[in-house]
Amino acid sequence: MRNIWTIAVREYKHYFTSAIAYAFAFGILLILGVLFYITLLQSTMSQQAPGIDAVVGPLVTLLLFTTPALTMRSLAEEQKMGTLELLLTSPVRDYEVVVGKWLAGWGFLITVLLITWAYPLILNQIISPGIDQGSMVAAYLGLFLMTAVFVAIGVAVSSFFSNQIAAFFLSIGIILILWIIGYGASASSNSGAFSEILRFLDMSDHFYGSFYRGIVELKSVIYYISMTIFALVIGSVSIEARRWR
Repeated sequence: MRNIWTIAVREYKHYFTSAIAYAFAFGILLILGVLFYITLLQSTMSQQAPGIDAVVGPLVTLLLFTTPALTMRSLAEEQKMGTLELLLTSPVRDYEVVVGKWLAGWGFLITVLLITWAYPLILNQIISPGIDQGSMVAAYLGLFLMTAVFVAIGVAVSSFFSNQIAAFFLSIGIILILWIIGYGASASSNSGAFSEILRFLDMSDHFYGSFYRGIVELKSVIYYISMTIFALVIGSVSIEARRWR
C-alpha cells in the first residue's frame, strides 16, 4: 500500500508540471463555462430555470472524449523512455504501478470535477428556490465513479503501447463501445440473456438511468467499481507479461 501511495503522490504532482494536464483542465473549464453561460442566456429568454443537467450533461460529453488524452501518457511514455523497465526492477509489484498511476490520474480528475462544482453552486444562487442538492450530489458521485472507469481503461490501454497516440485512440474506442453497447439491445424487442448482458454493460445507462436522475442505485455503483477493478487487472497482467519478456 505504501508503494501505491508513493507512486500516486509522485504522479499526481507530476500532473501539475505537465502542459497537457493544464490544457486539459483549462479546456474543460473554458468549454463548460461557455456552455453554462449560453444555457443561462437561453433560460432567461425562455423564462425556464435550468437544472443540474445544464452542467452535468456537457461535462459528461467532455470527459468522454478528453480523459484518454490525460491517461495516454501514463504507461506508454514510461515504455517509450525506457523508464518502465527501471521501475519494474525496483521492489514494486506490477499491480502497484498500475494502481498508483490510476489513483494519480483519478485524483487529478476529481480535482478538476471539484472545481467545476462552482457552476452548480452559482446556479443555485441565481435561481429560486435553488437546485435540488440531492440530485447535484448524486450526479457528481456518478461522475466520480464514471471517471474512475475512464482512467482505469486509459491506464490499462496505455500499458500495451509505447505510442501515446495509439493509446489515445484505442482508449476512446473502448470507452465509446461501452458507452453505446446497450443501445441496440434497448432498441430491439429481444429480451434474451445476451441483450440483458449488453444492457448491463452499457455505461451510459448506469449513469443516465441512475445518478443523472438523482438516484444512487447499488447495481450501478457495483458496475462502476467492477469495471474499474477489471481494467486495472488487465493493466497489471499486461505489465507482468512485459516483465517476463
